Amino acid sequence: MTVSDSDTQAGWVPEADEDEDSGEEMPLSMRLSIADTLTLGNATCGFMAVYFTTTGILIPHLTGSDESGMARHSAATAVILMLCAAVFDLFDGLVARKLRSSPMGAELDNLSDLISFGLAPAYFVLVYGMVADDAHQRVAALGAVVVLLAVVLRLARFSCVTLKDGMFQGMPSPFGALTVVSIVLLELPFVATLLAILGTAWLMVSRVEYPKPRGPLAVAMLSWIVAAMGLLAAWAFDAPGGQLLLQTGCALQLVLGAVIPLFATARRVNNFRDNRREARAAQLP
Repeated sequence: MTVSDSDTQAGWVPEADEDEDSGEEMPLSMRLSIADTLTLGNATCGFMAVYFTTTGILIPHLTGSDESGMARHSAATAVILMLCAAVFDLFDGLVARKLRSSPMGAELDNLSDLISFGLAPAYFVLVYGMVADDAHQRVAALGAVVVLLAVVLRLARFSCVTLKDGMFQGMPSPFGALTVVSIVLLELPFVATLLAILGTAWLMVSRVEYPKPRGPLAVAMLSWIVAAMGLLAAWAFDAPGGQLLLQTGCALQLVLGAVIPLFATARRVNNFRDNRREARAAQLP
């Protein structure tokens, strides 16, 4: 919904209206671009993920319902919505580079990411701590807070720090969110689950370099998201082998989360060695 300047400023700066036409269009900075609309889709998916986690998992548990199928469907729906949020997040950047982006695009992107990749996965961890048999609710709540704060700190740092083109510093928040929910869905022992979640939160605020999803990498990421949705759907509808497929997909997500930092570290070490060789060669007569 659009709001004109006369609606928002008439009571504050009446003298400014004397030089303006009442029918003047709102300033460009207040208009949503196509990329902004995709970003709002990201925020909507994150909010709906919280909704399905609450209504399909938490409330049935609190009311003593034994409908495990409903909880499985709701968990799958919540994670699929987070995956959809990642798709919106991927495409809003691509569209913003191809078309124009409004001046408030960066702020919208950070706020939407906070909902979809901060609040939604943190809430997923919190509910897991309440419904899992071997979980400790207060300890799980602490882990959820750590995940949320890691995303908050990461997004704040991203807004303030200028990095070299083509790289992220720390695990990107969409990748981190999907890794966190994959850890929960693997149904590991509680201590192992908590440690893996805390490790993921640390990676999000670390200085480890992650490549930005552009070109072939963006295609690969989109393909992985589509495959993950298929695995979740098979698991939700109790398809033959669905549980094994889900565990395989979640394990692959964890392996990617662990391997990428190793490759990044190895590359930095090799670059450091190459620079030292070049410096030594330059000092030779």
